[in-house]
Amino acid sequence: MNIEQNKSLKSFNTFGIEASAKYFTEVGSVESFSELFHHSIFQTEKKMILGGGSNILFTGDFDGLVIHNAIMGLQVISEGETQVLVKAGAGELWHKLVLWCIQNGYAGLENLSLIPGLVGAGPMQNIGAYGVEIKDVFYELEAISMKTGELVRFSLADCQFGYRESAFKNKYKNDFFITSVTLRLAKINSPRSTYTFRVDYGDIKATLAEMNIQNLSLEAVSHAVCKIRNHKLPNPKELGNAGSFFKNPTISKAAFDELIAKNPLIPNYPLADGSVKIPAGWLIEQCAWKGKVVGHTGSHKMQALVLVNYGGATGAEVWQLAQDIRQSVKDKFGIEISTEVNVV
Repeated sequence: MNIEQNKSLKSFNTFGIEASAKYFTEVGSVESFSELFHHSIFQTEKKMILGGGSNILFTGDFDGLVIHNAIMGLQVISEGETQVLVKAGAGELWHKLVLWCIQNGYAGLENLSLIPGLVGAGPMQNIGAYGVEIKDVFYELEAISMKTGELVRFSLADCQFGYRESAFKNKYKNDFFITSVTLRLAKINSPRSTYTFRVDYGDIKATLAEMNIQNLSLEAVSHAVCKIRNHKLPNPKELGNAGSFFKNPTISKAAFDELIAKNPLIPNYPLADGSVKIPAGWLIEQCAWKGKVVGHTGSHKMQALVLVNYGGATGAEVWQLAQDIRQSVKDKFGIEISTEVNVV
């Protein structure tokens, strides 16, 4: 086990923010975490678990131990006639898992193609895109308690999934180190398969038509999703960002009725509980932030939800922009928008 000191975290966050960790180590197995657990630095320093760094904003250095998840592995652990259980190491790239499943004819993740980050962050965030969330295919995960070192299994109910939420962002925040995630997927090539592709969300159907796709397949849907994402979202390798910085807010029916009376063109998505979801990107755009550059940061020209680092931006600078955007949306619409990105 190697513990580094004063480690730069710039290459470990997709914003490309300059920050450092007092201590830094990588964990590649359950056994190596057990060794780390008994180390004096683990026992005395504050700790942060870091995956792909695709959903984090560092506003300063981290005065403690950063533990980078590097647990690998993709395997089928159970297989039936129409379904399969796939277990993935939490340190695997999420998109690598998606491609592996597609190549093997396992359906359910194709709409989640090209989401940045590692597998372990999937259930933490309850990642979702184009009408699908990880909770829809989730079976269980394994995680090590940061307090006891014990390996624990979490079921779907245990994770308490919500919109970009889970127990690991609330009740169990910083309490567990996720080691693996197991998903229940459909076998698309099974003669008895009844799998239904989900292509009615967003621009998937239109993009498939542009691609002249006649017969749906896992590959075709994945390619369409990748095409849409590449068009709308900047590549972090070219322009530092963490994807959507804000969540889409949900407001009451009464608040929505009042809002739409003043803004009849506002896009909206009624929910089963009577509340209404409003696209945060639209709200931000109406406040004239889309494409606006402020110092070394700004709101992206193609997607107002995405805050970017144009080069040399500090985490504090990006965070100030986020707060200014939130305040302007509240002033104009009376709606509070919250951050999807974790701010450290």
